[in-house]
Amino acid sequence: MIEGELERTASALAEEKPLAISVQGLGKAYRTHASPLDRLKEALLRRPPTGDPFWALRDVSFEVQRGEALGVIGRNGAGKSTLLQLLCGTLAPTEGSAQVHGRIAALLELGAGFNPNFTGRDNVLLNGPLLGLTREQLQERMEAIIAFSGIGDFIDQPVKTYSSGMFVRLAFSLATSVEPDVLVVDEALSVGDGEFARKSFDRILAMKERGVTILFCSHVLYQVEAFCNRVIWLHGGRLQAIGEPHVVMRQYDLYLADQVQQPAAAEESRELLTTTPGHARIRKVHVGADGQLGQRLTIRPGESTLRIDIEFDSDPSLPPPLAGVTIDLPGGMALTCAVARADVDVQRDARGSGSVTVEFPRLALRKGHYTVGAYLGHETGIHIYDTALAVATLYVDDRLPEPGYVTLPHRWTSRGGPGR
Repeated sequence: MIEGELERTASALAEEKPLAISVQGLGKAYRTHASPLDRLKEALLRRPPTGDPFWALRDVSFEVQRGEALGVIGRNGAGKSTLLQLLCGTLAPTEGSAQVHGRIAALLELGAGFNPNFTGRDNVLLNGPLLGLTREQLQERMEAIIAFSGIGDFIDQPVKTYSSGMFVRLAFSLATSVEPDVLVVDEALSVGDGEFARKSFDRILAMKERGVTILFCSHVLYQVEAFCNRVIWLHGGRLQAIGEPHVVMRQYDLYLADQVQQPAAAEESRELLTTTPGHARIRKVHVGADGQLGQRLTIRPGESTLRIDIEFDSDPSLPPPLAGVTIDLPGGMALTCAVARADVDVQRDARGSGSVTVEFPRLALRKGHYTVGAYLGHETGIHIYDTALAVATLYVDDRLPEPGYVTLPHRWTSRGGPGR
């Protein structure tokens, strides 16, 4: 774990603010059995557990101050969802304790308790009490819940007639109407698509600004670093590190870089991979070097100029999207990122269409191959509308033997006798 100054800082924060969450020695174990019959015999005959325990989470301790946003990161199977379910009370711990002070709301499996044969209104009335709302409170907030979901008259139709988007919008609207003290978000800062993705993100951001304590679990590391005050890294069910986002992220990035193998080169014809729906869309990305466009480009270190053009469509009624590009190492770890935030005002026509261009003169990359990606984001830089991953591969033709990924600006001097 990160020790020293970070632990002293955490202790100082604990003295200044009341606790929202206290986790001490928390663990969750599951028993493995040779066959389903052994499991049935154990349950019916009340025999002591005989299977070997599998610890999904073990010996995890941390505290979260009121109003803090804590990120939870780790690879699949690290114990992130188990931790969140223990905090929400949907799982019972095998050892240790987890105390949550105040009302908690969770964005885990949205709509998991909805009955498909009941109307949307009935499902709100039935599931609201499970979130801590009285029937009177639900009646008072019903119109606001319906309005935010945007499903209109469908609220009085059976849920089984809803599209998947309508279903998740109603579930999200209900879950965030609770006005919780603690909000747990698993894997998504926003849900749905188009305008609703923007609305849901803005609602969670407003909750954070009001002082709601937030636990945010995500594989999207830039969101975690931008959104959270501190981060915990789980690995193999144990707490690997806790501290300031940029410190923990650096450790996690280095760990991931050691785990991945170099991917195969990009195919000659590759469609843009758009992964995050939103209210802005990448239409085309052109990548070129030294006047040549392509998906496979040969770069001369310290000489070539890399140019990336992004064409996009967006909702003209919203602020212009933030545009950015990344140059990634093999395996997907970002080597560098350039964002059109301070350099340029993103221009659009009346329909919301526009383009941005970034150039890297005298590109300082060293030997190896790298991929180029592009994205469009919310003007705050936290929520990403759309991404285009690995749109081009750069092959750097560097004949010098020295190691390293980049050449930094430097100057050598020499003199006779001892140097100063």
